[in-house]
Amino acid sequence: MGRTLELPNGEVVTEGDVVLYNGYPYRVRFLDDDAYAFELAPLFWGDSGMDVPFADREALVDQWGPESRGTLTTTEWEEWLREARTDDRFGDDELDALARELPTSDGLLTRLRRALRR
Repeated sequence: MGRTLELPNGEVVTEGDVVLYNGYPYRVRFLDDDAYAFELAPLFWGDSGMDVPFADREALVDQWGPESRGTLTTTEWEEWLREARTDDRFGDDELDALARELPTSDGLLTRLRRALRR
């Protein structure tokens, strides 16, 4: 069995799971590092220097803000995307890329059509 992480809300996630952390979707990554046990990598901006490393679960608990919810259902991710499209902090390219990555009910054909429209 792979490594797991208990989020501050009690959910247990594994490598690659997508969570809503401080209002943005992040992917869980475990690290083989002496200083950090895991990191949360922003789904769109991952590997851009914006990954958030944590030494342990307690460090995550300390930084878990009110906009952090953990894993979301398909419907909740769809709602997050709808709301994000009205938020000037997010660009269309970013949200289109997130829509392709997030677990939503859109089928492959719907996602492809959306991508081609842009």
